[in-house]
Amino acid sequence: MARLNGRSQRAASMAALGLVAASALLAGCGEPSAVPMDDEYAGSGDESSSAASSAASSDASDSSSSAASGSESSSSKTDSGRYKDGTYAVKGEYGPVGEDTIDVSVTVSSGLVSDVQVVGHPFTTISKKHQDAFIKAIPGVVKGKALKTLKVDKVAGASWTSEAFNKALEVAREQASE
Repeated sequence: MARLNGRSQRAASMAALGLVAASALLAGCGEPSAVPMDDEYAGSGDESSSAASSAASSDASDSSSSAASGSESSSSKTDSGRYKDGTYAVKGEYGPVGEDTIDVSVTVSSGLVSDVQVVGHPFTTISKKHQDAFIKAIPGVVKGKALKTLKVDKVAGASWTSEAFNKALEVAREQASE
């Protein structure tokens, strides 16, 4: 094996150091997160699910300014385990740099999920394929289930979308808590 001179060794060391630093910076990226959607329907127990669905399908950029970077939730509430009936809208983000989002609208009745609407905002065609499959399958997975213990595994092959959905459920539980 050829021996490196001093300059080449320093360059190789600097390149390795740069790679380690970049890896450390990106390690936190891609972690799914969710925040309440800032709109007039979010968390309102008096609104119908169709109104919340309309709110959930609004442009995701409207609510992105309210999202604290890297925070799981901007809500100061905690999950009490007891939930008010209503519809709760949450924006979930995921992907290597948070480029994919889903708008989740969960309607709760007597502690159970009575309706769920998901609107995808994919960044790539691959993300679109996964989001579309997830959106088609998720109602059958969650309707009628208790909000308190609800957590989905990989739905329709969409693992990152499923993780973002679970983060959205955490925020919805906080919003709905009595």
